[in-house]
Amino acid sequence: MARTWKRMVGAAFLASTLVGITACSSDSDSGTDTSNTAASGAPSGAITVYNAQHESLTQEWVDGFTAETGVEVTLRNGSDTELANQIVAEGKSSPADVFLTENSPAMALVENAGQFADVDAATLEQVPTRFRPSTGKWTGIAARSTVFVYNKDKLTADQLPTSLLDLQNPEWKGRWGASPSGADFQAIVSALLELKGEDATQQWLAGMKENAVPYKGNSTVMKAVNAGEIDGGIIYQYYWFGDQAKTGENSKNTELHYFENEDPGAFVSISGGGVLQSSKNSAAAQAFLKYITGKAGQEILQTGTSFEYPVGSGVTANPKLVPLADLQAPVVDPSKLNSKKVTQLMTDAGLI
Repeated sequence: MARTWKRMVGAAFLASTLVGITACSSDSDSGTDTSNTAASGAPSGAITVYNAQHESLTQEWVDGFTAETGVEVTLRNGSDTELANQIVAEGKSSPADVFLTENSPAMALVENAGQFADVDAATLEQVPTRFRPSTGKWTGIAARSTVFVYNKDKLTADQLPTSLLDLQNPEWKGRWGASPSGADFQAIVSALLELKGEDATQQWLAGMKENAVPYKGNSTVMKAVNAGEIDGGIIYQYYWFGDQAKTGENSKNTELHYFENEDPGAFVSISGGGVLQSSKNSAAAQAFLKYITGKAGQEILQTGTSFEYPVGSGVTANPKLVPLADLQAPVVDPSKLNSKKVTQLMTDAGLI
């Protein structure tokens, strides 16, 4: 009996050892460090987030996530294009666990380089399909609407453009502005390219080169409209609402025009979040993405000062915003927005 028991213990020890070796081999092959997950399954340890979203908004997400989980988060802040290109250059050696952006073309750039892991199914279920790519390699975390901000003393309702495409027409020469070098505007052009094709986009960009006054940044465009330098400009809606919530000094003479009718000018840009395949703490990285798209994370958008749209967990927008459903935005798969092609087209047009 004693010998039988010893054989059973030995066999059990050998089996557990083999399982341990197999598990270690699997972890090593996948590049995932599962030691950062507690026995309860809760995330632990630390992660690094490459953040191209607004710093104040992401800091609120980080504070809430860390308070809930204890996971420490290091932020490296930069622009969409800058950080996307950095991740691609770093490849498998990237120290980033998570990438967050303001616009989706930068997400598509990293996705096309094969550097995103699949997003956990539970996280994807929190976000409607129209607010995330069909590939499941990343997810929408917030949204913003394209608008035409106009000076109320210079334009009446019947003088407003009915389509973004109208702004290429001769009557708009010198009367409107945009920030062509910014990722925000380039995302809008990416949507135009996807919706209308290359020929129509080239034609529109040629008209823009002829007609538009270039500025640096959406806020600067809005200020120029407010001061009467130009009649109107293309921006995202949250710049206007953010200024209105403060003093309104940079927007008091302006109103917003929504193109609607699934026009390219009604494009809703999706801010993205994804987990890097090279993450050393994928459990915590996935948990962070789930937190952002969950009720607590999305309510930060609803009640905070970013004036961006929530896209997940059924959370409605700040009541001051036009509801997403009323924007009549065109349907665009964000994974198909082509930042490289847009950069080429805008360079060829002499806009950047």
